[in-house]
Parts: sequence; structure tokens; C-alpha cells
Amino acid sequence: MRVDACGRWFVSFMVEEHIEPLPASTSGVGVDLGVNDIVVTSDGRKSGNPRHLKRYRRRLKLAQRRLSRKRKGSNRWRKQVKRVARIHARVADTRSDHQHKLTTGLIREHGVIALEDLNVRGMTASAKGTAEAPGKKVAQKAGLNRSILDAGFGEIRRQLEYKARFYGRTIVLADRFAPTSKTCSECGAYQADMPLKVRVWTCPDCGAVNDRDSNAARNILAMAAGGRPVDVHGGRRTPSATTNSGCGMLAPVEMRTNPECVGASHGR
Repeated sequence: MRVDACGRWFVSFMVEEHIEPLPASTSGVGVDLGVNDIVVTSDGRKSGNPRHLKRYRRRLKLAQRRLSRKRKGSNRWRKQVKRVARIHARVADTRSDHQHKLTTGLIREHGVIALEDLNVRGMTASAKGTAEAPGKKVAQKAGLNRSILDAGFGEIRRQLEYKARFYGRTIVLADRFAPTSKTCSECGAYQADMPLKVRVWTCPDCGAVNDRDSNAARNILAMAAGGRPVDVHGGRRTPSATTNSGCGMLAPVEMRTNPECVGASHGR
């Protein structure tokens, strides 16, 4: 039995329960976790991102400001502490509800789920730097870190893993260093550079127009299953993906907007 910071009581007890595995499924899906869409699958579905913290951020900011103006230990201070805690609890509850709906849907529909072995701690490291070597774009990186933590990548993986054990599903992982976003899922060509702002790109080698996240999800499924691209540290390198030729970078704007221009680029 316990009570949380906002005054809610919880009673825990153990029971023995037999969980029936779900009917066997031969369907496999790759899952790319992101900020714009928390879950993007290899079959093209996107979950969107409710941005739970952003929804309540203004209300939380005002409540914390009022708390800072009250004398610590007073009755009004204690009441305000509970108000702040209730907002935090609302954010956590809505996030948890959304995560459970996403993970349960994936478990019910697919027999094999491929994930990327993300290093969330490294992804959310501060860019502040030191006094001798100050970081760059610190505010932008802090906002990105906040969005990554709000999405809850680690919790989504945890839920998928334990639900897979319950219901007889299989979880496979792709190498965390695999260039899933920069590798074309059609031909395996690897692009040396691709900024985060680029969401759709055209492969200079095969002309395939790739949605960044859906392409990554397809590569995650292939790489986690041991399929192509066979080299997870670069895929199949082609002449247009070498740094010496000046290619291997992001395809030019005209190629991304007009795939018919791709064939002409091979002569460069």
C-alpha cells in the first residue's frame, strides 16, 4: 500500500494468472521510433505524437511559479505541491495510456517485431559542453532531448518485450550503429550525409523515393532479421555513395523533387 505525491492511494497484491498466447502470426514488422511520429512501421503506418508534456507545459509552468512564491512548509505550499504533482501525474498517465495502446496493437497484429537497439542515454546527452569547449545549439538540443524523453522510447521497448513473452511473440533487434535512415531499402546504397530536417529523399542509385522514417523501419526489419543490407555498417556502397566522387551526400533538390532527374546524375 502506498500513496503518491498527489494523494492517490494504491494497493498492490499478487495473483496467479495463466495468459493464453495469441494465435500464431507469420507477419513481421520493423518499428522505427521517432519524435515526429513515435512509431513508424515498415508497412507505412504512422502513430503521430500527442506530445503529452507540451500539452500541459504551460499549466505546469504556472503551477510551479505559484509554488515558488509560497512559503515552504505552509498549508498553501502543501496544497500547491499537490497541484503540481497532479499535473505531473496527468502527463505520466496519458503517456502511459498511449504507449500501452501502441504496443498492444503491435503485439496483436504481428508475430515478429524488429526494433533498433537505441542508446537513449547517449541520444539525450546535453550539448552544453564545458567552459573551455562550449557546445553549439544547446537550446535546440535541449528541446530535442525533451521530446525524446517525452516519447518514452525505453518504455515502449520494455512493454513490447514483456508483452511478447506473455503472448508468444518474437522481438529482434537491429544494431544500434546500423545506418537505417541513410540506407536505401530498395537497393542498399548508403548515403554518407543526411540532415535530420530531410524527411523525404530520392536514392541517387535506383531512383526510389523514400520517406525517411518508413525507409528506416524497412531497414530495421531487414537488418534485425539478418537480411540485406548485409553490412550493417554501411550497406552496399556504390559509386554514387563514395566521398571521393562528391556523391554519397544527400541527393540534390531537383532529384528529390523530380525522380526523373536521377538517371542523369549517374554520368557525373
